Amino acid sequence: MLFHVRMDVTLPPSMPEADAAELKKVEKAQSQALQAQGKWRHLWRIAGQYSNISVFDVENVDELHTLISSLPLFPYMKIEVMPLCRHPSSIRDDDR
Repeated sequence: MLFHVRMDVTLPPSMPEADAAELKKVEKAQSQALQAQGKWRHLWRIAGQYSNISVFDVENVDELHTLISSLPLFPYMKIEVMPLCRHPSSIRDDDR
């Protein structure tokens, strides 16, 4: 199943810069591993915001929840999820 996910990150202003940098480093490594596995198919930054739009390709909503909630920045995210399905007018063969 494909899911469109918007993630808005708000780190506490009181968080030490070193802690924030470490969280971001671990988050990047984890997101890149999920991309390499094909679970996190697309990742786009929203210009001017600490936010992204992503497309996940997972078995079900439970797997999506597990992946997202395991992200290091998860406690600092506002998340919106929209399930996607193939549009009958799409000319692409690889969009599920």
